[in-house]
Amino acid sequence: MLNRLYQWTLAKAAHRHAERWLFAVSFMESSFFPIPPHPLLGLMCLARPERAIRFGLICTIASVLGGLFGYAIGYFLYEAIGTQILNALGLAEKFPVAACYLRDYGAEIILIKGATPIPFKLITITAGFIGLPLFTFLWASILSRGFQFMLVGILFWKFGRPIKAFIEKYLALLSAAFLILIVAGFLAVSALSGTQGKSDACSSATMDRVR
Repeated sequence: MLNRLYQWTLAKAAHRHAERWLFAVSFMESSFFPIPPHPLLGLMCLARPERAIRFGLICTIASVLGGLFGYAIGYFLYEAIGTQILNALGLAEKFPVAACYLRDYGAEIILIKGATPIPFKLITITAGFIGLPLFTFLWASILSRGFQFMLVGILFWKFGRPIKAFIEKYLALLSAAFLILIVAGFLAVSALSGTQGKSDACSSATMDRVR
């Protein structure tokens, strides 16, 4: 199923409304969709490197808005919808750990984890559930998502031709590597604390502490 969704996402890069699809995928990924917008963003930047910064900006804006939607799900509809999303994506088990770290570190977790392969939707839904201050969530999300997507846009805009030649040469290999990265992001949730072989107050948190 993951591969089918991935191929579906890639197909939207050639669509005449590709920018709308980029916005939609970026928005959905921040709250409930399992596939990140990076493949779509990369292919669009590959085809039109002169518009790469625009594409990165679209991704950033949509991802932050989608993050606010995820926040709203966690804040208002966690029991009705949020739990179903996290269960469907295999993220429910690490929800208490994410909630604990967000309560203890707030923006720091969004800045660090929001720019990694760890699914951003886990952060957004959890932030809403624990009632993380909205302003804190918003500015941290803008910086985190902006760094990730605008960096791609700037690199393609600045080095479009060399990057295009490299990707075209190794497209199959890079596609496979990105699929592995997606899966690795979900697996990385199990190491949400960012530590190896260590334990702290949050690494074994349960729903009792969250509530």
